[in-house]
Amino acid sequence: MADFTAKLVLAPMVRIGELPTRLLALKYGADLVWSPEIVDRKILTCERVYNKDLDTVDFLSSKGNKKIPGVTDLVFRTYRKLEKDRLIFQMGTANPELAVKAAKIIVKDVDGIDINAGCPKHFSIHSGMGAALLSTPDLLCSILTSLVEQVGKPERKPISVKIRLLEEKKDTLDLVVRLVKTGITNLTVHFRTREMRNREDPIRDYLDDIHKICKENNVSLIVNGGIRNYDNYKEIQSKYGSDVGCMIASAAERNVSCFRSQGQLNWPQVAKDYIETATRYNNHPSNIKYCLLRMVPGTASIHPVLNGLKESEEMRDALINIMGDDGEVKAGRDDITDDSRKRRRDVVENVDKRIRVNEECRV
Repeated sequence: MADFTAKLVLAPMVRIGELPTRLLALKYGADLVWSPEIVDRKILTCERVYNKDLDTVDFLSSKGNKKIPGVTDLVFRTYRKLEKDRLIFQMGTANPELAVKAAKIIVKDVDGIDINAGCPKHFSIHSGMGAALLSTPDLLCSILTSLVEQVGKPERKPISVKIRLLEEKKDTLDLVVRLVKTGITNLTVHFRTREMRNREDPIRDYLDDIHKICKENNVSLIVNGGIRNYDNYKEIQSKYGSDVGCMIASAAERNVSCFRSQGQLNWPQVAKDYIETATRYNNHPSNIKYCLLRMVPGTASIHPVLNGLKESEEMRDALINIMGDDGEVKAGRDDITDDSRKRRRDVVENVDKRIRVNEECRV
């Protein structure tokens, strides 16, 4: 059974947290990794398929785009040889019965089920899911209790939940008291309110109070919000307790080697590691590009080159053969730099704005 205590973990991030990023996070030192949030109704459309070519377990949607079978209809993929005992599946739900049905489909191929009750974005809160559950604590507790009793205990898999702070300290602590009595194994708290954005400092004024409630109920606590790297994780433990875990989101999106105890690698090496992993596991080209354009600084000359590519092998060629170790286009590639100069100016002008908007979606 997955153990959450004192762990440094990769946050659930839509689009970012697919298999390649999770595998790199584990390679670089993460103890556990979260899948992106997937809604219960989407899981219910899926068929479990063993992918013999990749040695992965794939969940393919019967209602998905069948243009490229196994790629365009892919909802979730796991490589159990590396993710076993370390993969937590995050579910979006607002219905105890649907949550249980969906969890039963996925639970044997993951190592825990986590309920998203913290993301404030529309893709999470529609139909009462995500941070909307903070306003319906009875429903949230019912979902967790149902999962614990009908899935967690029979399958010997932990059930956990991720929340944000409420506006008032008392209301937050009252909610935590209720949640830890549902039978969950772990509570992750993003120490910002629903209205706060990631550029704002997290509120840790009563982290000790939440930690105490968790310890009294044998529930582990993971701190989310403003955690940047391994050293920051150790600082949090030194201040709040050696049994406290930490979850990294935005920093891992930019450089997933932030989990390294020896210090993070330079982004060009991480980008190369990422493209090798992503192509090895046949990740969708649009998702590869999405992730790379968040790893590669907009000021790097390779950025507009990547921005103009569509195919996985083209992106791999650009990073392996066109980009130097410093992240810039190699000397002698004037044909590429000349062709991409205008795109580069446009990208540089907009990259900071795009990153800010994207970070606001990170939970």
